[in-house]
Amino acid sequence: MISFDHYTIRPLETSDLIPYFDLVERNRKRLEDFFTGTVSKTKDLESTKLFLEEIDQKRSSKQYYPFIVIDNSTNNFIAFFDLKNLDWSIPKTEIGCYTDIEFAAKGITTKAMKFFVEYCFEHYGFRKIFLRTHHSNKAAQAIALKCGFEIEGTLRMDYKTTSGKIVDLIYYGRLNQKLQ
Repeated sequence: MISFDHYTIRPLETSDLIPYFDLVERNRKRLEDFFTGTVSKTKDLESTKLFLEEIDQKRSSKQYYPFIVIDNSTNNFIAFFDLKNLDWSIPKTEIGCYTDIEFAAKGITTKAMKFFVEYCFEHYGFRKIFLRTHHSNKAAQAIALKCGFEIEGTLRMDYKTTSGKIVDLIYYGRLNQKLQ
């Protein structure tokens, strides 16, 4: 668990069904194109329950780690982070995140990302953390740069959106300076 200011970052649990579903539901339209798995597997409470059970199994096998950011004053879920595409032979991982529309553009995600990335380097021993984003997602690009990530390049035709469009993605990477 990571605490900063009035917020906590902790693992997402299967018992978080309703607040997690509510977070996705409030932001579903914003998540449609680039969080295809989340949107397609959380259409109602029952499918969200199965999705949470599925990701809990992936966590148990060290394939996927979901986290939630909570506003301590209200206990509301305000953001989501995940570690995916893990490669333990290096070790490295991709980080993903989204923020509730009400908390976007307030600096909270940037601060949370800074703490979370340091936690991931220390706790899991990753040598590298990377993220991918579409050129239109200026907020994610700014967060990446503010959190010490560097542009590694653009991969053309790298991702298929929910609507079926294949788009380019910008890759950002950050190395664990303690393991250099």
